Amino acid sequence: MTLRVIDAAQVRAELDAGDCIALLRDAMIALSDGRARQPLRGILDLDDGDAFGLMPGALADGSFGAKLISVFPRNFDRGLPSHQGAIVLFDRDSGAPVALVDASAVTAIRTAAASALATDALARRDAQVLALLGYGEQAATHLDAIARVRTIAEVRVWGRSRERAEAFAERHAASGVRLRVCADVDTAVAGADIVCCLTAAQEPILFGRRLEPGMHVNLVGSGRAGPVEVDHAVVLRARFFADHRESVLRQGAEFLRAKQAGLVGDAHVLGEIGEVLAGRIEGRRDACDITLYKSLGSIVQDLAAAQWLVQRARARGFGTPVRF
Repeated sequence: MTLRVIDAAQVRAELDAGDCIALLRDAMIALSDGRARQPLRGILDLDDGDAFGLMPGALADGSFGAKLISVFPRNFDRGLPSHQGAIVLFDRDSGAPVALVDASAVTAIRTAAASALATDALARRDAQVLALLGYGEQAATHLDAIARVRTIAEVRVWGRSRERAEAFAERHAASGVRLRVCADVDTAVAGADIVCCLTAAQEPILFGRRLEPGMHVNLVGSGRAGPVEVDHAVVLRARFFADHRESVLRQGAEFLRAKQAGLVGDAHVLGEIGEVLAGRIEGRRDACDITLYKSLGSIVQDLAAAQWLVQRARARGFGTPVRF
């Protein structure tokens, strides 16, 4: 058999944020209505905050696969991706593996695309001020993806290192929007319409008292039970939506902390973004609602992106065929 290998450079060259947003819309609706399937991810906690994850799943067309991913938050300081691994796709008819796709690049693009999809569904139509809490790879991909669904006039950037935040702003100065580096989180979010939490914070950096009517929050940085980016008040004040309800109820750190404190129950998670997209549940009700999308990351997102890449690779002749 032949396995097609698609590396990180090929993923970045071929998988555009706009294409990925469209792919994920179908995938997340299919997940919510049961046509696509995924169990809870397996997470092995390693020392010093590092982790290894195994994420199996199947798409609506029956194709299936898994992502094996390491999460090493300190890699940013080493100039390495925080997420590294591989997505393996299998043939539904024979059960044979048919492709191996770089997971780091796919994760970076599809995570931001999922946030953009949620932003399009939940943020006010006139939203134009974006706050990025974090300045790593996810900040770059979120800047690109969010601008595909809203006309962004100003971007505020905050991170623990002002020097690195300024370097981020310089790298993206040609994006066509005003980028402003902020000294603290409060300054970054004051007056913002869309807030993206994209950090490796272990304890809250965003507090509910700073939320303003009409805001939309994408809560992305914490991918498992444990680390949190926001306090209880953020969870309490927001209309809270999940990428995958079962996963957030079991592994969504910010929700779980609020629940353990006796402040919310499972019903506080109003539903999945796929249900909002399909029109089965109400998302934003009015201009004053504070909405929140909790992103843990879904394997159906990875599989949809990987499948699209493999089909494109076959048509365009990229990727490396390997006898297996």
